[in-house]
Amino acid sequence: MTPGRQSLGERLSTARVRAFIGRDDQLARFGEALAGDPQAPFVFYVYGPGGIGKSTLLRRLADHARTADRPLVELDGRFVSRDPADFERAASAFLDVPGTVLVVDSFEHCQWLESWLWHHFLPRAADNTLVVLAGRSAPQPQWTADPAWAGLLHVSELEPFSEEQARSMLAASQLRPELRGRVLRFAGGNPLALSLAAAAGSTEIGEDEAWSPSADVLRTLLAGLIGEVPTAAHRRALEVAAQAYATSEELLAAVLPEEDAHLLFSWLRDLPFVESTHRGLYPHDAARETLAADLRWRAPTAFAAVRGRLAEEYLRVLREAPEERVWTVTDELFYLFREGATLARLRTWSREEEVHDRPLHPGDLAVVLRMAAETEGAASAELVRYWARRQPQAFSVYRLVSTGRIVAFTARLALPAPPDPEDLATDPIVAAAWEHTAAAGPVSPGEHIGISRFTIYPERYQVPSRVIDLSSSRAQAESARARGRAYGFAVWRDADTWAARVKGTLVDTGARPRVGEHTYGVFGVDWRHEPVEAWLRRFISATETPVLSGPSSVSRSAFDQAVREALTHWRDARAFAAGALLRVRLAADLGDPVEELRALLRQGVDDLAQDPRGVRAREALTAGYFSGAPTQEAAARRLGLPYGTYRRHLRQGLDLLCEALWQRELHGPGGAS
Repeated sequence: MTPGRQSLGERLSTARVRAFIGRDDQLARFGEALAGDPQAPFVFYVYGPGGIGKSTLLRRLADHARTADRPLVELDGRFVSRDPADFERAASAFLDVPGTVLVVDSFEHCQWLESWLWHHFLPRAADNTLVVLAGRSAPQPQWTADPAWAGLLHVSELEPFSEEQARSMLAASQLRPELRGRVLRFAGGNPLALSLAAAAGSTEIGEDEAWSPSADVLRTLLAGLIGEVPTAAHRRALEVAAQAYATSEELLAAVLPEEDAHLLFSWLRDLPFVESTHRGLYPHDAARETLAADLRWRAPTAFAAVRGRLAEEYLRVLREAPEERVWTVTDELFYLFREGATLARLRTWSREEEVHDRPLHPGDLAVVLRMAAETEGAASAELVRYWARRQPQAFSVYRLVSTGRIVAFTARLALPAPPDPEDLATDPIVAAAWEHTAAAGPVSPGEHIGISRFTIYPERYQVPSRVIDLSSSRAQAESARARGRAYGFAVWRDADTWAARVKGTLVDTGARPRVGEHTYGVFGVDWRHEPVEAWLRRFISATETPVLSGPSSVSRSAFDQAVREALTHWRDARAFAAGALLRVRLAADLGDPVEELRALLRQGVDDLAQDPRGVRAREALTAGYFSGAPTQEAAARRLGLPYGTYRRHLRQGLDLLCEALWQRELHGPGGAS
């Protein structure tokens, strides 16, 4: 070889060193072991989901071993036979040559060897040897719990890259800066997804195109991240988990009533790219986005159907579930439609700041007051003290899940009519809210208003954050469940910025009350004019892609949601009149739209019985919406049906009814031409 020139192997190793990012702990511990530290581990076990960088790390560790002049044996679990003798022959140097480093990648493909390795193979190692195993699954718990292996085994679960590391990787890939944010949102911190998406984004699009992963990128990622899926039912469960913010077994059963939800949930739970959280199963970002993007590209109708079923289940929970279950349901509903422009302005679903909220306890008050004084001044802190004394139940304290540290608090006040003179004299913002109601539509005795009065997160003060997401979700759930809530208000200090963010969702009252050194904007919604569920459905409809043919001005999925909303509000004339179905072409030429649409819906349900397949569907719709049953569970009992069977008939009835009405929407009273 010409002096000064590197071999191909050396050039590859140099390139890997330049491109390698993170994994400092694993490199450091392995370096200590190579250097002969007697306290260093003997076995390094690395695991994590597909694409997380296990093979890349193993190649880097192998390069370190070569640099240290260690004999190296590299095996791939995909090509290891089921006979332990074959493994032993392939790795014989590990038993005979001191200092050998044994590296086994894709260990999940030969996991059946694990007990044999620990019991029979590894204890016979030559002197000063090291072992590196990498797979998708964690080691069997008996080895990590065995005190004999405690100092010899180092187990490391590879985490996704941090945002800083991911950005460094994209910068090194020379991806255009304007595309990096979209690629980051798609790939999360998964190295494989980042590298594939960066390569595609660098070569596949022009200057003015928006980036989205190609079919080839999705196919590669599905194979790398997800692997094989046993059955079509398992695939459907994955597709539900890809769209839902978090998936519980109960949610899976509601969306896939014809499947064995317990079996599917257990399978999902064991997948290496799925994390179990307090709210349910949460896929790693790259796996979630890949599955969702693949389904949207491959089967857009199925994608919309899954999303529609999830939305209907969230709305059912909002209406019917016990209080302790409803507080995050609007958060999860909005997550389904997070790509809409309005929601993108208002919300963030970052998990870098995962927080949970708890009621205010007396011991928290000093921290809360300090936060208020630091962000809004002493006058605001005194108002916090005032409201904490009068309505302590209105306050929520937010703690980081990781450390338990208090990072934020909010207060959502419920104020009955007529207003308390002391409140009006003490708090200028509350006085401004009541003044607006007096001008816009007075609140009657027995009704009340809600005000999200404080949102204090010093590290992310009044910018979209998980604290604002969760507090808003609670406020919307409280409004939906409360009896007699006339108005809802939100308060922001940067009034101009928030006026642009909430446009189309809240009305700027124009009030700019002053507290201490600061003025605040007050924004509101009249829940008597637009019920909460109709308000939520308006967000959903706004995110749908309109149909490109036919005379209707709305998309099919938005139309179906409007029909379901109208059925839900069948017995509430005011809510029915505020529904989206009154704004579709179907109602345009009706003399009395409310009564004529009610008659049309009732006739459409009755007409289902003309087909023998629709008899049970008609019974389910009648019991669920027209009979006065307080809940869908009660409707099922009224028909003497198991709830799952009733839900199946109900869904069939809704599909048939929506199809019939859609044909009328497109083609007029005669139906399809």
